[in-house]
Amino acid sequence: MTHPVSSHHHTRDGDRAPVAVVIDAGYDQHTIEEDILKPYGFRVIERACHGDAAAVVEAVREADAVLVRESPVTANAIDEMKHCRVIVRYGVGVDNIHRRRAAERGIYVANVPDYGVEEVSDHTLALLLSVLRRTAARDRAVREGMWNVARREPMHRIAGRTLGIIGYGRIGAAFHRKVSTLGFSETRVHDANGGVLPYGAVAADLDELIARSDVISLHLPLRPSTEKMISRERIAAMQPGTVIVNTSRGGLIDEESLVEALQSGHLGGAGLDVFADEPPAPDHPLLSTPNTVLSDHTAWYSEESVAELQTKAAQEVARVFAGEAPKHWVNRWD
Repeated sequence: MTHPVSSHHHTRDGDRAPVAVVIDAGYDQHTIEEDILKPYGFRVIERACHGDAAAVVEAVREADAVLVRESPVTANAIDEMKHCRVIVRYGVGVDNIHRRRAAERGIYVANVPDYGVEEVSDHTLALLLSVLRRTAARDRAVREGMWNVARREPMHRIAGRTLGIIGYGRIGAAFHRKVSTLGFSETRVHDANGGVLPYGAVAADLDELIARSDVISLHLPLRPSTEKMISRERIAAMQPGTVIVNTSRGGLIDEESLVEALQSGHLGGAGLDVFADEPPAPDHPLLSTPNTVLSDHTAWYSEESVAELQTKAAQEVARVFAGEAPKHWVNRWD
């Protein structure tokens, strides 16, 4: 449903052209956004804020639309906006945007939840296989002149084991489709939305899934209700040798407890694309923890997914300036 936007957002200074501010441009160019927004008279400008909340306040003050990656769009930044009608997150998670304050001011917040599904599910599978088959460790060993030392790090057959998937949105479902060919004897799914599961998947209580799965993959957003949901107690309840894969948000896991469980050998390994704080500090214990495969929050990335993301983010701005509500409106006030 389209909601009439507060009148103060329609104020224009004479012939002032609307401005779309891209915070922390992470892309080679913004011709995609410029082409999509050209019919609405937009100028697209980039502002590097590097996570600095005060810099964001200054960058967005005159913006009619804001496109943002990780930098915080705080209540203060929203209060200072003179013209803004829509804030779009380049990506899925919107925990860096003060959605409630934006709603109070009649400013839409939208995200792009349906890009990179193939990439993230591919990357999850790659991390899973790399941990279970220890390919990163084998690569290092060969380069260091070691040969036939695999049995120092025992591996186990994938077929016949139990998979647990926590979160079953687009990415969780795509990952399940791809991983289902590996021969897991059982797939347990915990999904807060309670959607219909395909053949071969069984709905499970979270703690039951954690206690009975050999491999656990996380596919859900970071919210107050999910922060550190993989807690010290839940890690302790996992079967010895369990492997965890996380391509969602680092804050879902109690990292300190994860490190301890990996170091003690209680857990069999972890494949992580995300960390509680990014990038992790050079002395972060996960960087030297055994049988971890780590990547730099790049599960979402491919050349194709970047273009898709830029296109869909700009289309949300265009919808608002065409008098519609965003397709993926995440701070609804009606």
